[in-house]
Amino acid sequence: MLLALIQIIGYLVTIVSTVVIVQFVLSLLITFNVVSLSNNFVASIWQSLNLILDPMLKPIRKIMPDTGMIDFSPIVLIIGLRIIQMLLGGLYSDLYMSGAL
Repeated sequence: MLLALIQIIGYLVTIVSTVVIVQFVLSLLITFNVVSLSNNFVASIWQSLNLILDPMLKPIRKIMPDTGMIDFSPIVLIIGLRIIQMLLGGLYSDLYMSGAL
């Protein structure tokens, strides 16, 4: 049961990391006018990504100093998610080695 929970959390961390990267790439495409928010499809994807990620990024943005036009909060979120993934992997290996699984 615990193994399944650790794996589910690991998958969720991977999915959120992927969504952060997709949002970053889309923001670059919007910034450099490769795609436009006047396109309904692009606008709906952008709004959806922001709705998913804003609850996780807002607390990080409050803590981070203002760096002008560059937003480092997605990088901090990805690093935090990777740390969680490593901790879960260590927990799994500790449980496996102790014979609890």
